[in-house]
Amino acid sequence: MRPRRPRFEPVRPVVRQERINEQIRVPRVRLIDDDGAQLGIKTADEAREYAYAKGLDLVEVAAQADPPVTRVMDFGKWKYEQEQKAKLARKHQTNVQIKEIKLRPKIGVHDYETKKGHVERFLNQRAKVKVTIMFRGREQQHPERGRTLLMRLAEDLKEIGLIESPPLQDGRNMVMVMAPTKNAGVKKTDAEAEDGQRSEEEVQGDGNGQADAPPRDEVAQPGAQVAEAEAPVRQGSAGVGGGRAADPEAAGDLI
Repeated sequence: MRPRRPRFEPVRPVVRQERINEQIRVPRVRLIDDDGAQLGIKTADEAREYAYAKGLDLVEVAAQADPPVTRVMDFGKWKYEQEQKAKLARKHQTNVQIKEIKLRPKIGVHDYETKKGHVERFLNQRAKVKVTIMFRGREQQHPERGRTLLMRLAEDLKEIGLIESPPLQDGRNMVMVMAPTKNAGVKKTDAEAEDGQRSEEEVQGDGNGQADAPPRDEVAQPGAQVAEAEAPVRQGSAGVGGGRAADPEAAGDLI
């Protein structure tokens, strides 16, 4: 049979526990009252009796001191307040992530646009970005090319990112760190589209897409047009008939 291997349990973090009341076994302690008054050095039994007389607990607050410092308090209430403070501190704590993008000093236009898109996405996610320029061979003799490329990237993304750490040479690499600005991750509305839509609605008005009707006096009346068109014809016919009746020679011929 194979020998059984010993099981190794994971190392758990040591949680500091305050010693209270009977757990305090040192012979002498420095006693502090519940209102912060110094009561001097007492024996552990005297300090416990003093705390019990007030209906409170004796808590060791500084075990490394000589003698240890103890305080009279309500241990349950004090423990609750400490947990609330720790919870509030964790709530306001922000975890900053650092992303890394690597470039070459002779990067192409399309590759640069792709890398810039990645940096823009990371900054909009409120993460810091570590941009690294990798030099190879004789490229190390021209570090200004990498610095120019990094400054170009920072200029292109200046609205959402700022330079937290300027470009620095680190062996064969040049590193720059960018941090998000307050505008990073904020979606901007298209003001031009809104203005165009608003002007279109103003033109359409309230007529369901129809333009406003012209004034009443500008509307051409169909009957008036017909009357005006027929007026020359009637005048011409009246002139012909009137001419025959007024001409005596023509009347005589008819007779």
